[in-house]
Amino acid sequence: MKPVVPGVPGRTLVMGVVNVTPDSFSDGGRWSTPEQAIAHGRELLAQGADILDVGGESTRPGALRPSPEEELARVVPVVEALAAEGAVVSIDTMRAEVARATALAGAKIINDVSGGMADEAMISTVAGLDLDFVCMHWRGFLGTGDTNASYDDVVGEVLSELVTRLDACLAGGIAPERLISDAGLGFSKTAAQNWELLRHLDRFEALGYRQLVGVSRKRFLGELLDGREPVGRDAATQAITALCAQQGIWAVRTHEVAGNADVTRVFAELGRA
Repeated sequence: MKPVVPGVPGRTLVMGVVNVTPDSFSDGGRWSTPEQAIAHGRELLAQGADILDVGGESTRPGALRPSPEEELARVVPVVEALAAEGAVVSIDTMRAEVARATALAGAKIINDVSGGMADEAMISTVAGLDLDFVCMHWRGFLGTGDTNASYDDVVGEVLSELVTRLDACLAGGIAPERLISDAGLGFSKTAAQNWELLRHLDRFEALGYRQLVGVSRKRFLGELLDGREPVGRDAATQAITALCAQQGIWAVRTHEVAGNADVTRVFAELGRA
């Protein structure tokens, strides 16, 4: 059995973010209608995105969850339109019913920041869909501050907790070839803890699953850059994309595609025999 969305030999993939939300931390409201989001997805594809990650629920600290009906209304038309045009679409959701509906609309990857913990039906649903599944390390919904960011050994504990979720996915019927691991940078981690995890991406690679790294415009980058606003953090994001490309990470998730796509292609060329 092969992954639904394999990698490109020698190159890290770029997953472009399409937020169909009014309240995302980076670009909330800019593409909050299906028509705007579809146009933005096309723009990201033209800039070099390999995958489009469509989301209808903000995961910023303190965000209110939309109803299932509202989330479906936001994302299904976008997934359907972009998939019909040949895009490889991922759906960023914690709800099994949204995963099912968007899979029918053409999504190939279910990206669940809760690793299947927010909806007990998610794992069995994904197993039945036979699609790729991003299983992220998660310690609950984000409130204000670094909720649940207490670790004695952040790398060891995140690895252990993530493996527990990956094992739950396997036990629930998701094939190992379908699984993608994500350390959950920025979720229940302090800035120092995020940097420590980035220094040890090789330990997550050693799990044997494809790995997704998502740091785009996140707060810990802003802290490094003296409080710079999200849109001013793209060069720092690209620096981490370079680290990922150098280490052969499967994919990076990013709001800004063109520069990150350039980075991955440069490293692919440098790595050619």
